[in-house]
Formats: sequence, C-alpha cells, structure tokens
Amino acid sequence: MKLPMRRKRKDVSPAGDSTAEYGHDAVPVDNPHKGRWERSWPTIACGAGLFSDGYLNGVIGQVNTILKQLYGKAYTNSPAQSNVTAITFAGTVVGQLFFGYVSDHYSRKWALMASTIILIIFAILSAGSYGAGGSLGGMLAALTAWRFLLGIGIGGEYPAGSVACAESTGELKSGHRNRWFIMFTNVQIDAGSILSTLVPMILVLICTEDHLRLVWRLSLGLGAIPPLSLLYLRLKLEEPEEFKRESMKNTKTPWMLVLRFYWLRLSVVSLIWFIYDFSAYSFSIYSTQWISIILGEDTSLWKSFGWGTLVNAFYLPGAMAGAFISDWIGPRRALYIFVFLQGCVGFLMAGLYGILDKPANVAGFVVIYGIFLSLGEAGPGDNIGLVASKSSATAIRGQYYAIAAACGKIGAFVGTYLFPIIQKNAPDGTDSVRGGQDPFFVSSSLCIFSAALAYFMLPHIGQDTITLEDVKFREYLESKGWDTRQMGSKEFQMRSESSVDVMNEEQTVEPVKKV
Repeated sequence: MKLPMRRKRKDVSPAGDSTAEYGHDAVPVDNPHKGRWERSWPTIACGAGLFSDGYLNGVIGQVNTILKQLYGKAYTNSPAQSNVTAITFAGTVVGQLFFGYVSDHYSRKWALMASTIILIIFAILSAGSYGAGGSLGGMLAALTAWRFLLGIGIGGEYPAGSVACAESTGELKSGHRNRWFIMFTNVQIDAGSILSTLVPMILVLICTEDHLRLVWRLSLGLGAIPPLSLLYLRLKLEEPEEFKRESMKNTKTPWMLVLRFYWLRLSVVSLIWFIYDFSAYSFSIYSTQWISIILGEDTSLWKSFGWGTLVNAFYLPGAMAGAFISDWIGPRRALYIFVFLQGCVGFLMAGLYGILDKPANVAGFVVIYGIFLSLGEAGPGDNIGLVASKSSATAIRGQYYAIAAACGKIGAFVGTYLFPIIQKNAPDGTDSVRGGQDPFFVSSSLCIFSAALAYFMLPHIGQDTITLEDVKFREYLESKGWDTRQMGSKEFQMRSESSVDVMNEEQTVEPVKKV
C-alpha cells in the first residue's frame, strides 16, 4: 500500500524566530476579525481573579491587628496568632500544585470555575467563623481551617487563571500582549493589596473602634465580592485555542521527555521567584519601622491602616509602568534590569539605615522606600509570572507555572521565619543598626544574584513565544519518537499530522512520473 506524501516540517531555529509548517497549524492565534472587546474579555476574566490574592492575603494582617486589640493575651499567647496569618500560605501551595495538574489534564475553564467557587464560599465562611458555645478557641480554629481552604482557592488562580490569561493574550494585537497580561495579573494583586488596608480603614471609621468585631468580619466577607463578580464571565469562557490544539489531556504525558527538555529552565524560573518573594517579605520590615516612627505607640487604628494603604500604594506606579516597559524591551530584559536596580537601592537603604532610622529623616526614608518598591514591581513583580507562563509548552504549562509559583510562596514563608533569626543573631541584637541592616544586605545580594540568573539563563520572551515554544516542544518530542498526533482536543487530533517516521514513509512512496 502506497502512503500519501506528507509535507515536511520547517526547522525552527533555537531563537524561535519563525513558526513551523505543521499540519496542526502552529500559527499565532490572533484573530483580526474579532472585535476588541471580544478579544480582550477572556484575558480579563482569566487574570483578574488574582485581585482576590492581593485582597484576601493582605486583609488578614489588619484582621490580625484587630484580633490582638479585641482579645489581648488570650489571642497573642495562642498558636492561632501565627496560624491564622500563615496557614493561607500552605493552602495556596496545595492549590497551586493541585490546580496546575487539573488545568493541564482536564480543563482551564473548569479549574478556574472551581477556584472561583472555593474563594466565594470560604471568604464568606471565614467572615462567619464561630466556635461552639461562643468559645474563642473554637472560633480561631474555625477561622484557621477556613483560611487554609481559602488558600487552596487562591492557589488555583495562579496556574488556572494566569496560564489561561497568557494563552488568551495570543488573540490580542502583537506588541500589546505583555501589558494586558500584567495589567490583569500583577497589577490586580497590587490593587487588591491596597484595598486590603483601605477597606478596613473605612470600616473602622464607619463602625468606630467600639464595633471591631463587625469590622473584621466585614473585611473578610467583602473578599467574596471580587470572585463573585467574575463568575458570570468565567462561565462564558471557552478553552483557549492554544490549549485546544496543544494539550495532552487525551494522552499520557511523556514525563521523562518533559523533564529533559525543561528541567533547567524551570529550576531557574523557580529560583528567581523564590528569591523575589523571599526578599520582598524581608524588605517589608522597613514599612513597619517608619510607620511606627511616624505614628508612635498610641495612635488610632484607622490611622495605622491608612499608612498601610499608603505603603501598598507605592507598588502600583511601578507595576503599571512596568506593564508597558515589558512590551517595549521584553520581560527578560525588564526583569534583570529592574531587579538589579532594586538590589542597588536595597544596599543604599541598608547602608544608610543608621541615618534613616530617625524621626527627623522619615520623609527621605519614605521616598527611597517608594522607589525601591516600584523598582521591584516593574521588574520581578511584573515579569516573573509572565516568564513562567510563557516559557514552556502549552501541554505542561499549568504544572510548570504551578511549581514555579509554589516555590515563590515557599520563599515568602521561609523569609518570614528566617529574617527575624538573622536580626536576632546580629552583633548588637535585633534593635541595633546591624539588626536592621543585615537582612537587607542578604536580600539585596540575592536580588543581584537573581538579576544574573535572568540575564544569563532565561530565554527571550517575544510576542509569539507561546506559539513558538509549542512548535519547538513538538519538534523535540518527534525527534525522540513520540507521536504528536496524540496532542490536542479530539477535533485537532483528527486534523493533526506528525513528522515522526516521515522519512521512513517517504521511502515507501513511489516517485511521481512526469507526464
């Protein structure tokens, strides 16, 4: 039996400057026939859920402050104080890894829907936490449990939401894709962080400090509104085109081949994310320092929350400007330039700590600190998630992103516990100048190190990197004898061709005789 001649694939250079001529139509998915809103709303619906991460993770800090004021030593001397604030990290890591698998092997859309519903349910349950017989211990145990389960929903927003958002940007105009991704991922996190202090401040002003029980419950309960507002849009979503044609949901993933192809890149991305979150939490010590200088020990609660809002607002200018810069110079370049500058400013702040740590110099401290935060958002804050979502093939993108994001959360958790130890072991103790400097010398050094990692080891991320990465991954699988016709939805499998054994097939084809 004679086999029909199939078109050879076009080789793709390591730089990935062109698409390939595959039977599965590996071409960019932008569609000029769709209207602007039709092309944009999937990106918004997928990414904007990270607003909940910023709000629900941030608001627990204010709730913790209120619980201290309400219950005093009964709260501060119990394990609940650390559990209530830290347990969400554990839930987030679990959610990231679980939904990373689900989003690759089942559905981007329904992974998103599941995480959205979890956020709504457990934000409401957190607000209604209650102990048997009205006991404080029971209430705190319930709050801890609900916060863990809430963290699973937050974690699901990372691989399901961010990955689907990145894939949906393929339908947007080239040259604008990175900014749209960043505007509806990292900028949303920062906006949520601002409201996580602004909302409690307003509630304290409305309810007064005589009704703080109502304030903390409302602060948590209002966190259900953002995911609820996205529920309808997400229900209307379709699977991204890239996922339809490149997923491995209908076949067994060749894990050994995946690891051989991506282990080094994933290790670098994960390490940079770990360092960024590790450092970000140590640098937050500065805000606590100068807020305490400005306000003193005896101050009203709303003023404390108001200054916290100002601190969080410093993130937004850098994040929004960085969204455009990422399109202009590329995510990799933006990441290593701004994280390097952030490290330099960190060294400057640490070196001048003895001068800045005085009430007379608070204004200078605030200005430098604001520049420092903006640089961090314009660099790794905006771009590490973008790099993680676009530097792997669609077939394993959810799990790839989930592992990198989980490493970031682990870095934040480690930094929270490690830096107080570094301060405590400073030559003159925690409250000395060295106690303030040492953590920042460590973090700034890590910023410079992550800049070097990004410069030397991250790939170029262009406007069509997702499509080109899929092409290169298919080429690699085929070079190892894996039949790529198994990839994609049933519809795409029927139309897909693999270049595996093409040469063997061509040897059996009789040459066409000239007439």
